Amino acid sequence: MSLNVVTLVGRVGMDPDVRYFESGTVKCRLTLAVNRRTRHSDEPDWFNLELWGKTAEVAANYVRKGSLIGVTGALKFNHWIDATTKAERSSPVIKVDRLDLLGSKQDNERSMASSNAYSNYEDDEF
Repeated sequence: MSLNVVTLVGRVGMDPDVRYFESGTVKCRLTLAVNRRTRHSDEPDWFNLELWGKTAEVAANYVRKGSLIGVTGALKFNHWIDATTKAERSSPVIKVDRLDLLGSKQDNERSMASSNAYSNYEDDEF
């Protein structure tokens, strides 16, 4: 028997990185900080998340940096050859099957407002 299930609850570390493909498929990448209790303090472990399809669209529309979310998915490894050193490289990624928005409605509205304020700020000329 094999089992590859990962369940995490934490805060999003960046606004969603969303890609729309010509095929109509949607992909979203996020980072998630999950506190790990240690003897002296809580230290965050960072996880790279990959979401596809409707789950990716929900993340794109409702998740912002700082949002509290829960995810369930599977651990996978992305493999590639480093362009400069030609060494084989790999990176762990959680392929998310389920996304739960855990923050309060007020938290979500606040993160959306701060995200919009930042977007407006970027458009200003100096």
